Amino acid sequence: MELRRATPADAALLAYWDTKPHVIAATGDDDVEDWERELPREVPWREFLIGEEGGRPIGFVAIIDAREEESHYWGDAEPNLRAIDIWLGEEADLGQGYGSAMMRLAIERCFADQDVTAILIDPLTRNNRAQRFYARHGFIVVGPRRFGDDDCTVMRLDRPSPS
Repeated sequence: MELRRATPADAALLAYWDTKPHVIAATGDDDVEDWERELPREVPWREFLIGEEGGRPIGFVAIIDAREEESHYWGDAEPNLRAIDIWLGEEADLGQGYGSAMMRLAIERCFADQDVTAILIDPLTRNNRAQRFYARHGFIVVGPRRFGDDDCTVMRLDRPSPS
């Protein structure tokens, strides 16, 4: 598994994945990007990444600086936090270990910046499967929060203490 930067050539694939019932169930009905507009836009506070296995696109990861993100989705976030959005594109790839591999790579990527203190994620409150997945990767529940029309459970993974 590897993560590569998403490019404008990925817009159609990402738009297709946005129509998949399991992606909608994980991200909410109102969480659809205008990929053709957003992918070419370079901003310092975000990375859009495609998870690939053997050159085949499997899923998507966004890594966002929670404080610097321009819509202030995370509110008045403390400095040095990252937020992750992650999903797999095809139902057939669920439960195959690809999500875990992508999450491990995303966590490593976030903490490669020595200033990053923690990672946030906000699964829908009704998405118990996602919450269990994130808990297996060390995220702990911070609490409920409403983002737009979505009831979410904010979870946090703090940087591991040096051994």
